[in-house]
This record gives sequence, structure tokens and C-alpha cells, in this order.
Amino acid sequence: MAADCHTPACSASQREEARRFLDDYDPLGDDSALEKQSSAAPTARSDRTTPIPKAQLATLCAVRLVDPIAFTQIFPYVNEMMERLHLTQDHSKIGFYSGLVEGVVVDRVFVGTCSQESSFAIAQVVSIYQWARLSDTIGRRPVVLLGIFGIGLATLFMGVSTTLAGVILARCLGGFFSGNIAVIHSVLGEITDSTNQSIAFPLYGLCWPLGAIIGPLMGGLLSNPATKFPQWFDVELFRRYPYLLPCLAAAAIAFAGCTYGYFYLGETHPNLQPRRKENIPMSERRDGSFEKPSGPASVQQLLKIPVVRALCLSGAGLSFIATGFDVTFVLFCYTSLPQGGLAFNATQIGYALSISGLISILLQLFVMPIALRRVDHARMYNFCMGLWPFCFVLLPGLNVLARWGALDEAVGTLAPATRAGVWIGIGVILSIARTAALAFSVSMILVKDSAPNPASLGVTNGIAQFAMCLSRSFSPAFASSVLAFSIGHDFVLLRYLWVLVMTTICFLGTTLSRRIAEGMRQSASPHPR
Repeated sequence: MAADCHTPACSASQREEARRFLDDYDPLGDDSALEKQSSAAPTARSDRTTPIPKAQLATLCAVRLVDPIAFTQIFPYVNEMMERLHLTQDHSKIGFYSGLVEGVVVDRVFVGTCSQESSFAIAQVVSIYQWARLSDTIGRRPVVLLGIFGIGLATLFMGVSTTLAGVILARCLGGFFSGNIAVIHSVLGEITDSTNQSIAFPLYGLCWPLGAIIGPLMGGLLSNPATKFPQWFDVELFRRYPYLLPCLAAAAIAFAGCTYGYFYLGETHPNLQPRRKENIPMSERRDGSFEKPSGPASVQQLLKIPVVRALCLSGAGLSFIATGFDVTFVLFCYTSLPQGGLAFNATQIGYALSISGLISILLQLFVMPIALRRVDHARMYNFCMGLWPFCFVLLPGLNVLARWGALDEAVGTLAPATRAGVWIGIGVILSIARTAALAFSVSMILVKDSAPNPASLGVTNGIAQFAMCLSRSFSPAFASSVLAFSIGHDFVLLRYLWVLVMTTICFLGTTLSRRIAEGMRQSASPHPR
């Protein structure tokens, strides 16, 4: 007769298995869990750098480039789009609604309810862990390709949306298919190790800033093509759908990335690759014995690891702050000079966001590789988090400078010298912000190293990205609401309330980041048996 699983002996066995799971986990070891699998037991650690699979990395970067292009191309014209939808007669509230669309949170006050739904981020939050688990079953490759194809469809739908409901639905679909980001991170972790990650991760990290250049330029230059390029696009289709052309271009890039990945992206899941029986990898245990690689850990097991918990909490704080800054910066640029902004148009906002992407590229190329080799990863992460308060504190100074040299405050016309000073200030603030955003790349490495075994990498990335997306689900609505509330007041404390609130949150984020090193020390300490 089969043994009863509720007997004391079975419970003791389960507790012993859980203790062994934690005992075998060492986040401070020389190699991550992914590197502990080998077909033969190594007798000494080699100092040689493992060759990077260039074809796989190039394909992964091409696929990764799709998401930021599709995500950021809406930023330059989102405020103008909200005006066209005639959501409110109060011009100062446009920033509020555009911020909600960027995070895709909609206040459904117009339909008689007080509930809020965070379409893009909630769809991503709901799907991200499920994509990660699905990739453990059917493989990384099909999940990545399906997500990229879906992003292309959602972007096309955005281009033909003429109502708020249509915009929300398009962003909801985009969020659902963007949930495969944890799977893409897992692929990167599976094709690299500690000897080559200082090269591979910065190259991979170039994809977002490069997309952040292409996307805003595409949105700013290609929106309203019937007006800007009447010789080519003055037709009924583009007059009716003024934002179809940038969405069409972004969708074409998504479909091209999907096609490229179909032919060149290989399967990387360690348990789903074809191998000969004699070449099955074995894991060496601390007592010198060998065993087959274990399956993926459960969420409950992973959350018992202190460093994983710390990474999830700090990642949530990082995502909230970074997303809040991106939304605040766009709305700050769009707001008129008398109300405390810069009175930029869509093209100028696109240029500013492209400068931000260029700065990120330079940092990833020339700073990140050196920093990853020479600086402790947890310490580097803490340094980056400590830069965020300066980003919000310095923003109002741009408005002060612009108003001081304004020729016409009502329309935002600036003297040439003042205009140059404003753009220099924008470059300084964006340089600080992009340096702080390097924490995302460092976080990927820390998450990779915290995975207890190769099979658990997808789930570990899944819960870390889940925490980030959960905080991002309400960050845009929060940041845009605080800014919209502040610009309507003349009292100085209320006028700059958004600076005080966001700076306070940044300081709280730095407190969370310090828990990572503490969690690593706790995870490394021996567990009582």
C-alpha cells in the first residue's frame, strides 16, 4: 500500500529536503548556480574567459530591441493624443491622463465608477510569472517569439485606436505579451557565466537605450505624417489615424525581430536541450557525491532565500522610481512655463528622450564593463540607487532657468542662450538618471547569481520581474497625479510637492537596496539542521 503523505515520517522528509535546498545555496560563491553544472568535475577554477556565443547574443539583442521601441514611441505624442480624445476641457489635466495611458492606468470617472485599473502593468504582472513557468515546460524559444509577435500586433492596434477604450485595450495587450521579459533575461543568463558577463550584459543592456533613441524619434518624427509630409502621406488613412505611421514602423520592427529570432534563436533551457545519455550534466554536492540537476524551485522556496527577497523588494523600489521619473520628465517637459514646466512640443520631447538613450549607450559601452569587473555588484547597485533623489531635486531648476530667459512665457519662446542652458541642464539631469538606471543591469546579474540551480533561473527571474512590474503598475498614475495636483497651486510647498514626495520615495528606495548585501550574508550563513 502506498505511504500516506501526511504521516510524520513524510513531513520530516519534506523538511529535510527544504533544509538541503537552502544548505546547497551559496550566493557568495565564485560561480553562480548556472556554472556549477558540468559534465566532468573540475579540479581547479580556470581563469580563462568563456567564449560568448555571438550568434545567440546577437539574436537575443535583436529580439530585446523590439520592446523599448514599441514602448517608447508613444511618449512624444501621448499628450497630443489625449487632447484629440477630448477627455477634459482643462488643459492642465492632459498630463494626468497621458500619464495614466503611459502606465496605462485609467480613472474611469467618465463612466460613473471610481475604480482604477492598470491595464498595461496589471496585464504584465498577471502574465510575467506564467510566461516564466511556461518557458520551463515548452522552452524559452517559443515563449520569446510569441511575445515579440504579440507586441507587434498590439502596437498596430494602438495606431488605429480613436477612443480611450481602444488605447487601453492596445496597451493591455502590449503588457500581456511584454510579460516574457523574464524569459529573455533567463536566456541571457543561460548563455553566459561569471567570466564573460561583464561583456555580455553591457551589450545586452544597450538594447533598451538604443530602443529609447529609436522609439521617441520614430514617434516624434512620424506622428501626424499628413501634416508633416503632405507630399507622401496626405491621404485619408493618415489624416484619420495620425499616429498609425509610427505604430506601423514599430510593428514592422517587431515582426522582423520575430522572424530573425525564428531562424537564429536556439533553445537554451538546460533541461530541454537534446543531449546524449553519456553527456547528461551532473551537479557536485558538498559531500563530493554527484546527482542529476534538480527541477525548478517553487516560489515559496525561493522567497525563503534572503537575497531573493531583498532583490524583489529593492527591484520593486527601483522600478517605481525609474518609471516615475520617466513619466514625470515627459509631463514636466510638456507642461507650460507658467505652470512649472518647459512647454516642449512632441518633437522636442522626442529629442530629449533620444539624448537620454544616447547617454545610456555611452554608459553601457564605456562604464559598465569596467565597473562590473572592478566593483562589487551589490555596492554598485547601492551607488546607482543613491543617485535617484538628485534627478527629481534638479528638475525644477530647469523651469526657473527657462522663465528667467523667456521671451514669451505663454508660448514658451526662449532666448538662444537660455535655450542652450536648458538643454545643457537636461543633459546633466538625464546623465544622472541614466547612471542611476544602470541598477537594472546590475540587478539582472544579482538575480542570476541568486538562482539556486539552473532549472530555477526562469522562476527566479519571474518573481523578480513580477515585483518590478507590480510597482510599475501604479507608479505612472501616482507620479502624474502628484505632478498634476502640484502645478495647479501657487503656494510654493504645494507647487513643488511632487519634488518632495518623489525625493522621499527615492530615499526609501536606497534603504531597500542596502538589504541586498545583508541578504547575501544571511544566505551564506550556515543553516541549522
